[in-house]
Amino acid sequence: MIRFPLLAALLLTGACSEPAAPPPATASRFVPLSWPDLTERARPDPDATIAYGSDAPQKVDVWLPSGPGPHRTVLMVHGGCWTTSIADRTLMHWIADDLRRDGYAVWNIDYRGVDIPGGGYPGTFADAAAAADALRTHAKRFGLDAGKVVAVGHSAGAHLALWLAARARLPASSPLRSPDPLPIARVISLGGLPDLEATAGASDNGCGTDVVGQLVGSGRADLYADTSVTRLLPVGVPFDQVVGRDDRIIPLRLPRDFDARAKAAGDRATLTIVPDTGHVELIAPETPAWAEAKRRIAAGFAK
Repeated sequence: MIRFPLLAALLLTGACSEPAAPPPATASRFVPLSWPDLTERARPDPDATIAYGSDAPQKVDVWLPSGPGPHRTVLMVHGGCWTTSIADRTLMHWIADDLRRDGYAVWNIDYRGVDIPGGGYPGTFADAAAAADALRTHAKRFGLDAGKVVAVGHSAGAHLALWLAARARLPASSPLRSPDPLPIARVISLGGLPDLEATAGASDNGCGTDVVGQLVGSGRADLYADTSVTRLLPVGVPFDQVVGRDDRIIPLRLPRDFDARAKAAGDRATLTIVPDTGHVELIAPETPAWAEAKRRIAAGFAK
């Protein structure tokens, strides 16, 4: 499922990535993928779907490679501005299938967005945590290796993927703190928005600024202490940001600033800016951006 409010409208035609003036005659002109370029393809199917709660979005799709396990397992988190009406886990089907073909299992989670009952704070975060922790519960059933999990998130889902990796650093007072969160070995952030305070102040980001307020809620002294990844630095595991140079949804200064702050805090972080790449290319299996992401995934499983 994907619908087309402001974020998707920007991507529907790709017009937002056109230069202000015509390029020189000798220069190639990059035309970004639109959402329909991806979502109107034949959609592959997962091998199984499990529920971790009673609400409709509280599901995980399981993608299994051929052969016996335990399989190298990727935890995947979709984006869509933390908003269920924009996107759900099916947006990641094409790259999940690509990883399955390459011999990885994929644990593709969903969660309640800010626009539906139970979403926002703490529900969106609690859902992501419960969905991640359910991987261990079902690992034996599906032949998953829960001892070394690499997380991949796109856009708002990259924020949640990094947040999942940093859960051990949540304040003791947070209702989201867990005594034994699923350990994550590495995170690949594809066009992510991990710094919620910066996102809330960036009027040029494709998700807008109001959605951050819906996500973090109200009535607490510090709304970002247990929600923004920047407040949880160092994450404590290696992570890679892969971003598109021509992404008009995620302004490049946001991943650059987060990379600098993470390194200053002592994290092993990398930032790769891929040319001729917008926001959709990051989750399209034929693109250089996804090839780069897969290299980073493989590195996460290397001994």
